Amino acid sequence: MTKPKLQHELKKKRPFESAEEEAALSVLRTSDRLQICFTRLFRDYGLTSSQYNILRILRGEQKPLPILEIANRTITVVPGITGLIDRLEQAGFVTRIRCDKDRRVIYVAPTERGLETLTALEPPLAELHGTLLGHLSHAELRELIRLLEKVREPLNDVVSERGA
Repeated sequence: MTKPKLQHELKKKRPFESAEEEAALSVLRTSDRLQICFTRLFRDYGLTSSQYNILRILRGEQKPLPILEIANRTITVVPGITGLIDRLEQAGFVTRIRCDKDRRVIYVAPTERGLETLTALEPPLAELHGTLLGHLSHAELRELIRLLEKVREPLNDVVSERGA
């Protein structure tokens, strides 16, 4: 009997303790492999994945957003959002705008350079998506999305309980 594919990839000698363990590790392994590909692409444009995500959020909103609102919308938890905004501002991708009504509130807006970079990224990003997931049928992609959404359902409660 051959080892399951993930067990073989990880050179794990014993079987997984449960199907849940194997599934969780498979999601993590897949996420890591995808992240490596996106990291390489974004690096070519002077961005990290988190910085790209912030620019994407700002472009989608089409108006400046408060820093905490940006943090709430990111795909991954960003503990150092202020540092990320600092680096984006230093690179000329965003600008900060202090709120007139409440000086404690800082808004962030993309610069022309930030928007141009996002536009330049669109074709290579679409190509990368196709390379990474284009071998799946539309039905398989919909099923993958459905299953991943189902996996995430209880996670919001678990994450907030543990204060991640």
